[in-house]
Amino acid sequence: MTERPVLYLVVCAAGPAEHIHDLVDLLIDDGWRVCMIVSPTAAVWLDRAALQDKTGHLVRVEWRMPGDPEPHPPADVVVAAPVTFNTMAKWALGINDTLALGVLNESLGAGLPIIAFPHVKAELAAHPAYTGHVAVLRAAGVVVADGKPLDPAYGPGRWAVVIEALRSARRS
Repeated sequence: MTERPVLYLVVCAAGPAEHIHDLVDLLIDDGWRVCMIVSPTAAVWLDRAALQDKTGHLVRVEWRMPGDPEPHPPADVVVAAPVTFNTMAKWALGINDTLALGVLNESLGAGLPIIAFPHVKAELAAHPAYTGHVAVLRAAGVVVADGKPLDPAYGPGRWAVVIEALRSARRS
């Protein structure tokens, strides 16, 4: 029997994060072994213990100590959902000041497949730097979803776009 592929789920502090447990259920049902890395602010919003029980892996927020073993198996794919304006900007610039950004930056450098689902207010998406940051990430190979696909107005069905993007990536 083959082991399930490993998906790193990077979660930032945007509205859809409050319902990330629904995405985790869908990912597990779709055959993924989910390892979560969350931003410091998102960590405050989430029931990390429940998510750890669900995934079987530590929900990481902070860097590990030098010499400590890596708590997650190596990733096959990375999904950033939701990802904020702040994280998109810092990621495009290579800033590494949180574990979530560190994982995104290292994954990009390692050439892993990465799919990002921004959840950015229209006013921030209109900022002159934002389009450039998205372009930098896309040029580096990140698949960045257009618009605001995780909008809470879509209800629980908002996560279907993530599952479909992963299935499409598997087929390619």
